[in-house]
Amino acid sequence: MFKKILSKLKKEKDENVEAKRESANVEEKEAAEEVIKEETNEIEFEKLAENRIQEEEKRDNVQEYKIEEPQKQNVAEEKVQEIVEEKGGFFAKLKKGLTKTRQGITSKVDQVLKTYKKVDEELFEEIEEILITSDAGVNTTMEIIDRLRNLAKERKITEAEDLKGLLKEILTDLLKIEKSNELNVNSSPTIILMVGVNGAGKTTSIGKIAYQFKEEGKKVLLAAGDTFRAAAIDQLEIWGNRVGVDVIKHQEGADTAAVIYDAIQSAKARKIDVLICDTAGRLHNKKNLMNELGKVGKIVEREFPEASKEVLLVLDATTGQNAIQQAKVFKEVTDITGVVLTKLDGTAKGGVVLGISSELDIPVKLIGVGEGINDLQKFVPQDFVNALFGDDN
Repeated sequence: MFKKILSKLKKEKDENVEAKRESANVEEKEAAEEVIKEETNEIEFEKLAENRIQEEEKRDNVQEYKIEEPQKQNVAEEKVQEIVEEKGGFFAKLKKGLTKTRQGITSKVDQVLKTYKKVDEELFEEIEEILITSDAGVNTTMEIIDRLRNLAKERKITEAEDLKGLLKEILTDLLKIEKSNELNVNSSPTIILMVGVNGAGKTTSIGKIAYQFKEEGKKVLLAAGDTFRAAAIDQLEIWGNRVGVDVIKHQEGADTAAVIYDAIQSAKARKIDVLICDTAGRLHNKKNLMNELGKVGKIVEREFPEASKEVLLVLDATTGQNAIQQAKVFKEVTDITGVVLTKLDGTAKGGVVLGISSELDIPVKLIGVGEGINDLQKFVPQDFVNALFGDDN
């Protein structure tokens, strides 16, 4: 019925418009055109109303409509993600994440190199100061400057701007320590112990790592071994639910080693590929920390000897030299196989990466350059240096 009324109304309007066009004389032309314009707008509105009726008729099966649209959207999002990854999207994200660190190191180096035309001792002192203030550490900075000075002399570099290429070469070489930057998770089963002080991003890192492994098709299980910190178990459960991974837990205050024991038994029964274990992050009493991690280590060796093992230390990059001091303490109490450096996107003192590799001889294996679930990335020394200098990959 509504369609017929619209059709009739449209016909009448069309006839009125045509009649006014024919009867308009020269003196009344402008006024007539205004009337025609208004009535034409009314007709357009009626067309919109008619289109709306047609759209609603297509929605007879509301449930089918609601299901179909998100599926289309997911397909589109997956396609976009594939294109982003093919075009080096992760490197672009790394480059963006290191913006503050780049401003704290290489941008300042660029300014100094443009100020000085010739290579002299004063120039080396300026670069030295930049590296120290970026929390590369005194010992690491002195090593870099000594190598820069010697290499410049060896290659007979006299122009200041030519030092940039040498510095890039030295930093890349410094980060390429003998120990691998790759996570040892190629064989199954694998157990990963996550250690680090509270607030460094340990639990969040566990969630992101679990998500990445699950996306690779691995069967993952989490163990809530940080029974000391309030709400740590709940936080890990939230991450487990988010990424679709089960969490083995006890009540707050329980023995961490007991949680890890139960998690290992569950991992064996379920044929889990990767078991990721949270641990307490207490530093105020090194003896307690040593005892706790020692018990966990014995449980793993006794109950899961066939598993490949990683002990990852989670450090907050924004704490600078404090992160290196934390690493020294944890290195004394357990065998650290790699570092997860979080919050690099939030600091201009990313030179701590250099200090960790150089002073502690511990490979950085993962770096966090954002808050997103995909923003915890594998650390590749060459990519890191390229992004730090603002170069293309």
